[in-house]
Amino acid sequence: MFSHVTVGSNDIARAKAFYDELVKPLGLVCHMSFPNGAGYGLAGGRPQLWIVSPIDEKPASVGNGITIGLDAPNRAAVDAAYKAGMSGGAKDEGAPGLRTHYHPNYYGAYLRDLDGNKICVVCHRPA
Repeated sequence: MFSHVTVGSNDIARAKAFYDELVKPLGLVCHMSFPNGAGYGLAGGRPQLWIVSPIDEKPASVGNGITIGLDAPNRAAVDAAYKAGMSGGAKDEGAPGLRTHYHPNYYGAYLRDLDGNKICVVCHRPA
């Protein structure tokens, strides 16, 4: 349904180092990297998550109510991605765990990246 998602950053080098580690447990890789951005996606696929400096050259800002949801292949990957994000300087928005109010197998973690963008790493599969 989606072609891609773009997340703004005010420091691409710092954001790239953060996202390189965050997405590794999810099987995502950096397909493209340039001074003003980086594009991530599944190995063998195409970039679908872009971290970029805003084109209008104004500072990147956080959208209220926006969450970037990253699919994890299993619960261990949720845990590993959350740990990588927190080690990289993320702000905790909800440690890994079941959120059965969404559905019985919803295992997710929430954090904010270095620019304040909200990220959810989630596995929808049974344990």
